[in-house]
Amino acid sequence: MRRSRNEMIAETRQKLLSAGRRAFGELGYAEASMDDFTAKAGLTRGALYHHFGDKKGLFAAVVAEIDAEMSARLCDISSKAADRWRGFVDENVAYVLTALEPEIQRIMFRDGPAVLGDPSQWPNANHCIATVARSIETLRNDGLIVDIDPEAAARLINAASSSAAQWIANSDDPDATSKRAVKSFKTLLEGLRIKKDPKR
Repeated sequence: MRRSRNEMIAETRQKLLSAGRRAFGELGYAEASMDDFTAKAGLTRGALYHHFGDKKGLFAAVVAEIDAEMSARLCDISSKAADRWRGFVDENVAYVLTALEPEIQRIMFRDGPAVLGDPSQWPNANHCIATVARSIETLRNDGLIVDIDPEAAARLINAASSSAAQWIANSDDPDATSKRAVKSFKTLLEGLRIKKDPKR
């Protein structure tokens, strides 16, 4: 069957995304050659410019694609937890631990801030903070955590998890650093919980 124009446009865009993602993940942003990855996709620089503007535009689109995949994974982790609090902790810790995955480590936590600037200003940041804020509000309303401003707490948690992930990604020993980061991050999160009086 003959494909429509929109289908061909979508296919070209996805080819560029896939080729760029592979190059950025394996070589890094600085070393990834536009000519190389467009050629591997069977396309030209013109196609790249048409769909993404430039190399940075393609990189931003790759970051957005990976971020959407990470969000889906984290929601799945949270949904499988034994209770709402455990789901909240598991989801946040899992985000920090994604910094151990080579592709995510390089693209999201090493090159991402260097190329796109402060992660808290990325287009997806407000959505992420809003999601965490809703979780905090629910936990607060259920009496599981202290009375705290959901947005403020979400921004602080987001900053802490992003900083921890970047620390791991740029560490000489990511595995050892992740253990230290996760242990301390869990301690910070536990500070939100309302402690039950064991005498009652």
